[in-house]
This record gives sequence, structure tokens and C-alpha cells, in this order.
Amino acid sequence: MSPPFAVLAVLAACLCGVPLLVVCSDHLNYRPIIGVLAQENIVGDPHAQGSSYIAASYVKYLESAGARVVPIRIHQTDEEYEKIFHSINGLLLPGGDVDLETSQFSRLSKIFYDLAIKANDASEYFPIWGTCQGLQQMTILTSNKNLLTLTDTKAVALPLTFTPASQTSRLFKTFPGSLLQSLSEDNITSNFHSWSLSLQNYSRNVKLKRFYKILTTNTDGRREFVSTMEAYHYPFYAVQWHPEKSPFEWVDKPGMVHSAASVRASFYTAHFFVSEAMKNHHTFSSASEEERALIYNYSPVFTGLDEPENCLHTNAKRILNSSVCDAFDSTF
Repeated sequence: MSPPFAVLAVLAACLCGVPLLVVCSDHLNYRPIIGVLAQENIVGDPHAQGSSYIAASYVKYLESAGARVVPIRIHQTDEEYEKIFHSINGLLLPGGDVDLETSQFSRLSKIFYDLAIKANDASEYFPIWGTCQGLQQMTILTSNKNLLTLTDTKAVALPLTFTPASQTSRLFKTFPGSLLQSLSEDNITSNFHSWSLSLQNYSRNVKLKRFYKILTTNTDGRREFVSTMEAYHYPFYAVQWHPEKSPFEWVDKPGMVHSAASVRASFYTAHFFVSEAMKNHHTFSSASEEERALIYNYSPVFTGLDEPENCLHTNAKRILNSSVCDAFDSTF
């Protein structure tokens, strides 16, 4: 009798030295909860409250694909973060504007990155998604170096240049052909970043080359940079562009795109990552603990249209007032 497909897949993974687990559909977790890292407030934000914020477009982005969100606050202990890690099913590192080597955001990122590496090495599937600043942070964590380079990409929509590796990627394999064509031909990926990982710096760093497969690149006209990547042997994914902005952010400025194709791209990336999180079976110790941790405990506040120029999220913001004298300020 021929072995079932799942067994063949596991065998192939073992033979190739790939520690990624094969998870059968009947063992998926259909109530995924994804942690989103908070970060220090943006300097000059007139709506800042407390010490940290989460842009709520990321919350809506994950909810649109069937996940719930737990905010992960700064200034907590390593023990508290480890407890959270073993309660959530995936992690999103959002965009923003903090120091990627000295900030609390970078400290949290390293804690959860190390825990995720350890968990996956122990055959416990735990995915990470990085957007913009999140991608940048992941490259620093993997290489132990800041290899970022200035690019002229602060407010511009671009098409993606797909690499040959994208054809066998986990991320893009379920995207419809028509959407892949739009992504490759139309200016529908929003870029709001001053720093990028150049393809040259990626190629020169052994740790990055061994860890990440480059799926797409972009250029600012002078320098080619990494715009989408996934890890070879871990369920880690990152984009330099902002798929969450098209459906959920409405500031009228260059780089913002609301076309049907850009909204589809947002959904397909969110759906992919939430599907990855469904392969994890971490749980909170009780239903009441889970409810207390969810982002629904915090109230949204509309901030109007007077955002500071360097504020890269939307004109609708949510303030997440905490009972322990910390606050989140989040777009919602």
C-alpha cells in the first residue's frame, strides 16, 4: 500500500533537512490568536497616551482573515512574555519608527524571535510575520547586524519584481494568477520606509542568505532592495510593503492605494498568515484569561486628520488604556 500524502510530505521534509511541520487540516486550530507587538510612541504624535501604541490597521488586517489579536505591551518581564508566547498562535511585528537595536520594540522582538526559533526547532509550529519595520527587525535578529540602507521609498506605491524563488514559495502559491500579475505590473504595494535591506547587503551576508529566500525585490531607481521574503526552514515571513493599509487606512497622501487588486493582496497575505497560525495549538490557561488578554478590552479613539508628517498610520486611531498605567495608541 502506498503511504498517505501527509507521510510522504513529512518524509520529504526530513530528507531535505527541513524542520517545517506538515499539519493535517483536521488538526488545525480554528480559533487562532495572534500577538501584535506594541512599540514606543512616535515622536511628535499629538494623540500619544501612555508609552506605546499599536496601529489598529494591523488588528483589522488579522481579524479580516479570521484571527483575534492580543496586544503585547512593552516594559514587561521576560517571564510575562514567555507566558504570552505559550498562549498565542503567531506573532506580527508591525511597521513603525523606532530604533531597531535599542528600543523596547527591538527587545520584545528578540525575546519572541528566540522563543519561536526554539519552539520550531522542537517541532512546535509557530509563525512570525513582519511588515516594513518588522522585516527590518527580523533581518537584524537573524544576522546580528544592522545592514539596512537608506532608500527613497518614503511614500510611493510600486509593483513587485518576482524572483524565480517565488514560484515555489509557501506565501504566494495560493495567490490567483490574476493577482500575481497585478502585483507584478501595477503600482499597488504601499511603501512608507526610509530604510531597506539592499539586495547587495543580503547577498553578502551568509546568515541572511542561508536563512531567507527572497521572493520579490523593488528599486528606488538607484538601489534594489528586498520587498518580500520567507525563511527556508521556519514559518517566518516578511514584507517591506504595507498590505494592511489598502483596506483600512484612509489618509490621502502619496503611496496610499485602494484599488481592488491592492485590497485583494491585503486579504491573501492576511489569509495566508492566519492559516499558518492555525497550525499552532497554544492556548491560554482559561477562557477568562484569554478574554482579559484580547485587544477588545481597549477603546478606539478617532484622531482626525492632523497626524504628524512622520506618522505612517491612519487618520483613525485607537487608544488602548491599560489598567496598569500603560496605554496603547492604535489605529482602528
